[in-house]
Amino acid sequence: MNGVTVQNSQMFHILVDGCHNSMIQGVKVLSPGNSPNTDGIHVQSSSGVSIMNSNIGTGDDCISIGPGNSNLWIEGIACGPGHGISIGSLGWESQEQGVQNVTVKMVTFTSTENGVRVKTWARPSNGFVRNVLFQHIVMTNVQNPIIIDQNYCPNHESCPNQGSGVKISDVTYEDIHGTSATEIAVKLDCSKTNPCSGITLEDVDLSYKNGRAEASCVNAGGRASGFEELSRCL
Repeated sequence: MNGVTVQNSQMFHILVDGCHNSMIQGVKVLSPGNSPNTDGIHVQSSSGVSIMNSNIGTGDDCISIGPGNSNLWIEGIACGPGHGISIGSLGWESQEQGVQNVTVKMVTFTSTENGVRVKTWARPSNGFVRNVLFQHIVMTNVQNPIIIDQNYCPNHESCPNQGSGVKISDVTYEDIHGTSATEIAVKLDCSKTNPCSGITLEDVDLSYKNGRAEASCVNAGGRASGFEELSRCL
């Protein structure tokens, strides 16, 4: 798919489902920032998919990555408005395919709700997320520039007081710069039953109101270099 513009879809603008060795490039997605469930590009049950050099503005995730994906390459994306680039939500099913080998690089986020996000339900599941690279990314006024949320449970229904079974491991954040719209720019809220491991934060420099942003890590292990708050986090 090359050079296509999709505007004001009622839900997903572009759905990639059960595809292998496919490329999407040079597309534009245009929807208001307050339009619900209007993901720009949603990928599920696919492998070898590339999404390149595209501009996405929408009311939900610019790109969302569902269960059963592997070997995804995402590069040269301008995202905003929207909810960022998300792996998930995952782990709704107890038996669910995982996500692995994902590269997201050369992306700009402008006034989005999230930047790079991994989101899983707080429910038992055999799912996983592993071998993910977020690299060369610019954040401008982003509410949650870097976020892992493994306690996703809207309205506290169907998952009260449970831990996510989705295992997150070997996720690298490298060369991520810019500004956060909130004080906590890095929030890693991992599963109490399946803690995150192998998290790497390298050359991450995010500011908040002309000062250094804060970082918060729960049940997350790995290593970090950069500002002091980040080094103490993992």
